[in-house]
Amino acid sequence: MTEGKEFDIMVVGELNVDLILGRLNKPPVFGEEQRADSMTLTLGSSTAIFSSNAAALGSRVAFCGKVGADSFGEQVMSSLKENGVNRDYVMVDPHLQTGATIIFEYEGEHMGVTYQGAMEHLSVSDVPEELFRKCRHLHTSAIFFQPGLKRDIVSLFQKAKEFGLTTSMDTQWDPDEKWDLDLNQLLPYLDFFVPNEQELIHLASASSLDEALESLSGFNTTFVVKRGAKGALMRTGGKTHTEPAWNVPEIADTVGAGDSFNAGFLHEFLRGKPLTECLRFGNLTAAVSTTKAGGTTGIDSYRQVTETAKQWRNETE
Repeated sequence: MTEGKEFDIMVVGELNVDLILGRLNKPPVFGEEQRADSMTLTLGSSTAIFSSNAAALGSRVAFCGKVGADSFGEQVMSSLKENGVNRDYVMVDPHLQTGATIIFEYEGEHMGVTYQGAMEHLSVSDVPEELFRKCRHLHTSAIFFQPGLKRDIVSLFQKAKEFGLTTSMDTQWDPDEKWDLDLNQLLPYLDFFVPNEQELIHLASASSLDEALESLSGFNTTFVVKRGAKGALMRTGGKTHTEPAWNVPEIADTVGAGDSFNAGFLHEFLRGKPLTECLRFGNLTAAVSTTKAGGTTGIDSYRQVTETAKQWRNETE
């Protein structure tokens, strides 16, 4: 896996904590009081969850991001270290606050409200050139929450390609629902584009997944589309592959499941596995991540994930 590089994956992105209020007694309604029957404060943000789970699986991960000099920032830094993610390129700015997402969960669905904080101030100019030299792959996510990074996102991936890295991106949801990302400029520098189904439909201004994929068929990018309970779909080289979702016996929550999918898929890709196996393992890591609250507590190791799969298979036979 080393190929002469210090790290397998460089991650550039947002850092914040998640406060998860689970098992609401009814959907969130303004102007009313309601009850949550569980609460979890944990490492949040799409790229941090991805990084932690990729590291747990065995990838060597370095993170480039920004936090404030506050208690949330301390928790983020401590969690990254505990999860085996290199923090040498995480900047601590005493003038900024670390962001937070409040997540409300009700009957298997969740919504989040995010205060962006320090993540708004991360820019491409903050990413040191030496990090590109040390890594094999670049991943980023949640681009609509990071205006400083989004502004020059094409140049970030151009630079990665100049240094010979493979690349991937997961946009996540646009809270303003403008979906103003120039895919025609970006996709030539992306090896893997890994949004979920609804995100891709919005980004392509399409009415269906098939229409979205067809409209973007002129690029060499591999499209990996997460579809929740319907599993995942991959379009590469003009061919489409689908993989069903796992039947999880008991779901704690679905926070970070998509990021866990990305971690599993890219970990296997960087081990040289066929893309169909990467797709299958991405579905598995997504499923395992849902067995515990929060995005990073469900995945302990590669062996734990594969042993869980064996257990689930035995239970269904």
